[in-house]
Amino acid sequence: MAKHITVGKLGESLAVKYFQEKSYEILHHNWRQGNWEVDIIAKKNEVLHFIEVKTKTTDHYGYPEDEVSISKIKFLISAAECYVHLHPQWERIQFDILAIVLKPALSFFLIEDIYL
Repeated sequence: MAKHITVGKLGESLAVKYFQEKSYEILHHNWRQGNWEVDIIAKKNEVLHFIEVKTKTTDHYGYPEDEVSISKIKFLISAAECYVHLHPQWERIQFDILAIVLKPALSFFLIEDIYL
């Protein structure tokens, strides 16, 4: 398996634990529907969170959050529209990015309520 895929899978596993420790209820991990994919869909305090996870081994060449492009955010929004169409009970949704750096020390940086 390619290194970036291994790092990504590790990051998503760490992200699930991170959010569970912060009292989020994980509804889906790697949710897929047609062309859409969301890393984590979770809820907390009646808010549905669509979470993009970005992981890097180090921050020597930039931060993980810098890798989330405008097109990726638009993709996340479209995926959320699909999800909410299938699960219309949600009144409040939010888009978040969790940036993870593995070395020299494990660090998490949560950017909440992103928008364009």
